[in-house]
Amino acid sequence: MHDTARRNARLAWPIMLAAPLFFSTNLIFGRGVIAEVSPFTLALIRWAAVALALTPFMIASREELRRMLGTEWRLVLLLAFLGMWICGGGVYLGLQWTTATNGTLIYTTSPVIILVLEALFRGRRIGWREAAGSLLAFVGVATILLRGDSASLLELRFNLGDLIFVFAAIAWAAYSILYRAPALQAVPNAAMLGVLAAAGALLLIPAVVVEWTLGARLPITADAWGGIAGIVIFASLLAFSSFQFGIRQLGAPLAGVFMYLLPPYGVLLAVLVLGETLHDYHLAGIALVMGGVILATFPIAWLRERLSRP
Repeated sequence: MHDTARRNARLAWPIMLAAPLFFSTNLIFGRGVIAEVSPFTLALIRWAAVALALTPFMIASREELRRMLGTEWRLVLLLAFLGMWICGGGVYLGLQWTTATNGTLIYTTSPVIILVLEALFRGRRIGWREAAGSLLAFVGVATILLRGDSASLLELRFNLGDLIFVFAAIAWAAYSILYRAPALQAVPNAAMLGVLAAAGALLLIPAVVVEWTLGARLPITADAWGGIAGIVIFASLLAFSSFQFGIRQLGAPLAGVFMYLLPPYGVLLAVLVLGETLHDYHLAGIALVMGGVILATFPIAWLRERLSRP
């Protein structure tokens, strides 16, 4: 048991390096999809498909799920609302009013919000490496999003979409913290994600009904369905399962810091997939983000243990 826990802890580091890459594909696949599909309809299709894909895992873990849901069904609904409703349909909705720059800048503050929430409600002390690493990574995010020009901060305008992203950042931070509740740890990761996806899909139905009564946009082209498939596989199944594994092994604060890699990964994907230009401020921002993540998360205790061995 102890050896398995140690292997999982070591495995969490490379997995958490990949998780933001999977999350960042949401922008690449979703760019064309959002124009063709209404936001909550897109979120419903996304999470219903994830739940369907993970049904075998839920069936295999039905006893663990039954015991957990018997006492924690309210927590499951809360997590589904935070992670699948607000950070699903809500994010797609916000993109209709705000720019990707504003939205990403606001959303990637969630690691800092995680540290603050844990300090306020759980009495967790913030170490100097976490604080300094988070600050350095945030400077890197700002460097990329502001294109290396701090004066552009004066040109930012906040609107309803920005406000939605503020709630989304807070919701993601709360989701990251609550997901590590001891009662949920008895359920395997894939089965837990399947239950959350199913609960999220159910919670999205009322919003989808409203969209349809107002004339919702539905996916009718091959490109739209291809984009949805990418969102389901990469930005949902792989992204959430990777991140939730990291939360279980490393804790929400450390797992959250890795999400600062979203903008660098997004820039690189835009260059490689969409043919956008890589600028000097991109390279500077990526270096700052990577430095911050390493500073905040590097396993010093593990390194000392390895160095002390004969």
